[in-house]
Amino acid sequence: MTELEKIERAKMYMDKLANGINPIDDTIVPDDDLINNVRLSRCFFFVSDVLRQVIENGETKSVVNKKPKKRPLEIPFEKRNQFSYSKIPIPASEIAKRINSLADNDNMKKLTYSGILTWLTEIGMMEWALTSDGKRTKRPTKIGEETGISVEERMGNNGPYQVVVYNNDAQHFIIDNLDAILTAENMQTEMQGAPWAKEHDDCLVDLYKKSVPVSEIAVTLKRSTSAVRGRLKKLGFDA
Repeated sequence: MTELEKIERAKMYMDKLANGINPIDDTIVPDDDLINNVRLSRCFFFVSDVLRQVIENGETKSVVNKKPKKRPLEIPFEKRNQFSYSKIPIPASEIAKRINSLADNDNMKKLTYSGILTWLTEIGMMEWALTSDGKRTKRPTKIGEETGISVEERMGNNGPYQVVVYNNDAQHFIIDNLDAILTAENMQTEMQGAPWAKEHDDCLVDLYKKSVPVSEIAVTLKRSTSAVRGRLKKLGFDA
């Protein structure tokens, strides 16, 4: 029996089960039998239809469609005018959330707050700094502060903490430069998982030997910081 013949027989069994018929002896099963459960019946019909498509195509591989790959985020200019600006300074995560809400459909990638921070770092408005407890975090530069980016201290369940926020002017600056932000994030996304070419390795090693921070190397090479550290270790450097 060929694979296609096996599939045809399997479809015949599914059809009988879907219609409340015992596929072994062709008898009608009682109404209260598990086979007649509405959920199972729907499942049998679904499987039968999938098998029908396989038979019609003359193939034995699955015909269940994969989820379409999400497209880069695009926000038309008329939609950008609908952005909900806040008079109260808000964090980058909230800005990203409001931008994503303007997308026309769900088949687009989402803008992440880290995408905003990466771009701001690239143009010199954000930089890495050490907190009082020795942790590295992003903080606005003087240019960033002049644009409307600041640090606020808030109270959480575990005590006070600091958060970077953006006033109305800074929010307008981000929306005005949204194309550049989306382009930078899309480039970084495309590079994720991409093979390291020799010129990439050469640039990586050169920047590392010049004591350039890993975070800045990641921005330059459009890679994540974890990818940069992993590559450095593979090349024999302690990152």
